[in-house]
Amino acid sequence: MTNYLPPSAAAWTGRQTDPTLGPEYWYQKMELLDLRQAISADPPDLALLGYACEEGVRRNQGRLGAAAGASEARRSMGSLANHLGPLRIADAGDITCLAGDLESTQESFGRAIVRLLAAGIFPIGIGGGHDIAWAHYLGIRSALAGRPGTRLGVINFDAHFDLRSFADGPTSGTPFHQILVDGAGQHGYLAIGIQRAANPPSLFQTAERLGARFLPLEACGANAQDVQAAITLVQHFAAAYDHLYLSIDIDGFSAAMAPGVSAPSPVGLEASFFFPVLAAVLGTGKVISCDLAEYNPRFDRDGITGRLVARAVEGIARAAFNSGVIKTGA
Repeated sequence: MTNYLPPSAAAWTGRQTDPTLGPEYWYQKMELLDLRQAISADPPDLALLGYACEEGVRRNQGRLGAAAGASEARRSMGSLANHLGPLRIADAGDITCLAGDLESTQESFGRAIVRLLAAGIFPIGIGGGHDIAWAHYLGIRSALAGRPGTRLGVINFDAHFDLRSFADGPTSGTPFHQILVDGAGQHGYLAIGIQRAANPPSLFQTAERLGARFLPLEACGANAQDVQAAITLVQHFAAAYDHLYLSIDIDGFSAAMAPGVSAPSPVGLEASFFFPVLAAVLGTGKVISCDLAEYNPRFDRDGITGRLVARAVEGIARAAFNSGVIKTGA
């Protein structure tokens, strides 16, 4: 993979602690997984894979800077306190975009996802534009290729449907349209946090035509009733599928807690809604892989968006382990 950058120990730093206490922070726990080498017979349980690409955002007329999302997210994750117990986590490096070649970047990312899944490693992709979703799906599709009839459900926390036409090529606004067309009725899509002001009527029509389901932002309040209704919706949706692919677009949150995104919004998801619903998605035990997209550190303030990304990754890791999605952390 000519567009692969292996992980670096220099990316993982943090507060100095007493060595006798063991790994107090993520940077002390992080393993390095170089995908140019054979994966050992005793691999880590979870691996972070960066998608250092913003070509899809450029094509979708968004503001640039998301290509640096994975590298900056590592800074925030390194300082997370370690409460992962026996769970082994690794950095698998980055897939980069060369000369604007989005399509080959997506193919390379997909091949890397296949390698991780084949080794029994739970992947967490970190973008980069939301075109990471098609790239990620390519890997999941290949990993499931030997299981005919397998139904895949896609859950996306997002302000946008990302169901735009891909007739003129993929962008950060097309991935879930691509996935549903490719799935030919075998795949389903649930978008949580959809904002009407951010999606023209034609996209609602596309969602209806493709059988996509969605929960509007107005139904994503922080109150217990909305949270429980969303959890019930997730559980009913998951029951129809063999596996789930989870994607999180950071621009689904309000700019108050996520200013560093490609398409900021004054309104959006709140943490008190997102984290319990996130735990419920992982709690189904069906999530095969997940990613986070559209973190744009160029526009972040005081690192707040990077910290949100880090907390989301930590939430995924803990929930995946606690729900049994990851079974090898002993």
